[in-house]
Amino acid sequence: MDVKNAFLNGDLKEEVYMKPPLGLHHPPNKVCRLRRALYGLKQSPRAWYAKFSATTARGIVLLLLYVDDMIITGDDVAGVEELKQSLSQKFEMKDLGVLSYFLGLEVTSSDDGYLLSQINLVYLTTTCPDIAYAVHIVSQFMAAPRSTHYAAVLRIIRYVKGTLFHRLHFSANSSLVLRAYSDADWAGDSSDRRSTTGYCLFLGNSLISWRSKKQAIPSRSSTEAEYRALGDTTSELLSLRWFLEDMGIPQPSSTDLYCDNQSAMQIAHNDVFHERTKHIEVDCHFIRHHVAQGTVYLVFIGSADQPADLFTKAHFPERFRTLLSKLKLVSSQPP
Repeated sequence: MDVKNAFLNGDLKEEVYMKPPLGLHHPPNKVCRLRRALYGLKQSPRAWYAKFSATTARGIVLLLLYVDDMIITGDDVAGVEELKQSLSQKFEMKDLGVLSYFLGLEVTSSDDGYLLSQINLVYLTTTCPDIAYAVHIVSQFMAAPRSTHYAAVLRIIRYVKGTLFHRLHFSANSSLVLRAYSDADWAGDSSDRRSTTGYCLFLGNSLISWRSKKQAIPSRSSTEAEYRALGDTTSELLSLRWFLEDMGIPQPSSTDLYCDNQSAMQIAHNDVFHERTKHIEVDCHFIRHHVAQGTVYLVFIGSADQPADLFTKAHFPERFRTLLSKLKLVSSQPP
């Protein structure tokens, strides 16, 4: 659904005054008090979003709002229709039907679940986790690219062409239990010896979040690099836990976080600081707190089975295909 003049519909919670516009006759030394929000007012976006907060006892109705575009879904079909009718009475809206396209994403639905794909090159990593690391590398040279970087971009484009119909699949029969994988490549960048963090999170068998990111500062050991990666992964994990709970999908008391570095896991369970860990004290306290609270449960996984390894370094084709198979992408042509 699309709302016309969305920001004009917000209700202001504070007094805001403005000078009368040119052409409007008014007494001297007088100003206008706004009764509704206007475009250009800093309060307008928040006032607009604040209009969409309500509960229903019959089921779940979710409304995803991006400026003036919205998606309405949920397990309460009657509630969805009531919400659409209520919004149409208050705002001038256009119902675009069943979701097929949103913010550059193509959405295909079936009885088996949903498929997401992306056709715009600049946003490809949104639905193509398999190119996340490669794009992360070449994007570092956007300011002053050379011929080698251009050649690398062409290889990425050739790969994308060969995997054009690879899509993320969100199964209708998948469980709704969150799990996370964290990995790091220590000092992999020969220019500054900074490490690369890689993580991926699954909801059941569906991949919902991933990241390939160079760490801010060099790490003095592989354990330190892995521990910094654990900190980033824990932050994303907590954010998704809160988001799922807000959607009415509570998670178990602990979410499994898989790591392939035993030393990093030992640091998370050891509350004694020593010379090798005192300079990463913030990450230590952060991870230990959530491990002690029972929010995060660290699980060891062998490096050969670590799917997050795909986001930390380049791989030979056979290893790349093995890791890619763990992400549960599917090949499906559009209808």
